[in-house]
Amino acid sequence: MNYKTDVEAVDAFGLKYKELTNEIGKVIVGHQSIVEDVLISIFSRGHCLLIGVPGLAKTLLVNTVSQTLGLSYNRVQFTPDLMPSDIIGMDILDENRSFRFLKGPLFSNIILADEINRTPPKTQSALLEAMQEKAVTVGGKRYTLDDPFFVLATQNPIEQEGTYPLPEAQLDRFMFNIWVDYPSYEEEVEIVKSTTFDKQVKLNHILTAEEILYFQKLVRKIPIADNVLEYAVRLVSTTRPDNPQAPNVAKEYIVWGAGPRASQFLVIGAKCHAALHGKYSPDIEDVRAVAAPVLRHRIVRNYKAEAEGITTDEIVKRLLS
Repeated sequence: MNYKTDVEAVDAFGLKYKELTNEIGKVIVGHQSIVEDVLISIFSRGHCLLIGVPGLAKTLLVNTVSQTLGLSYNRVQFTPDLMPSDIIGMDILDENRSFRFLKGPLFSNIILADEINRTPPKTQSALLEAMQEKAVTVGGKRYTLDDPFFVLATQNPIEQEGTYPLPEAQLDRFMFNIWVDYPSYEEEVEIVKSTTFDKQVKLNHILTAEEILYFQKLVRKIPIADNVLEYAVRLVSTTRPDNPQAPNVAKEYIVWGAGPRASQFLVIGAKCHAALHGKYSPDIEDVRAVAAPVLRHRIVRNYKAEAEGITTDEIVKRLLS
């Protein structure tokens, strides 16, 4: 990676992104915007929460992304009896009668936390602490997780009986909340065609862990104009109903708005979105492009919004307009 200038590096980043999407497209049909959001989150050092009904290729997407990025991958199925030690690891007594640390599945580059809302708060907190600190503590000793480290958690929006919904403070740890919808008719036809034959698809590694770390640093070095940064902060502040400048939609339908972390993720996400699309500095359109996945899980609707069926996406759309 001997790029002479940051401009040359951004150009190379854009080309690698096209290669990545082409490679992922060998397996994943449709979902272009979801693939883009997942990759933006990875290169922004964030984490993703995917919400969608079963059978929409959420697990397949994560597995495919990990293969094309040349990263290690672990899937953890979250259940009501899962304990923190099951994901972090534990000290065990070996044959020499001394304790050694047995690493859990969190010690991998990409973690799929499947149905995170089905496990008790104690285990959820252990995962979310690891996401924030990029390290775990067992027996008073601190263990650093692999770098890069990315968590993609899934939730099923249908069955909510016996679940433990993530509180807003923990939802805030996720950079993006991505809604996975049903494929179009044409996409579903293509999915069925490609998956009902004994067809083997070989995926190539497009990036290495070293290159990913390099591009993560590059994204943060990208300059942003003051007016674009101020637009991002202003957009977040309009979600707060106690703000005198908040529009009527916020005062009418929102109980709690987004905090400063949303402003940070909007700016980082806009930088990455711009770089992936061949721009050397983000503009307002790049901020708007990542606004919905950044804000939809950071806005708490009031009873009136729920009664009238006003979704957080609808509120964000009105704020953007």
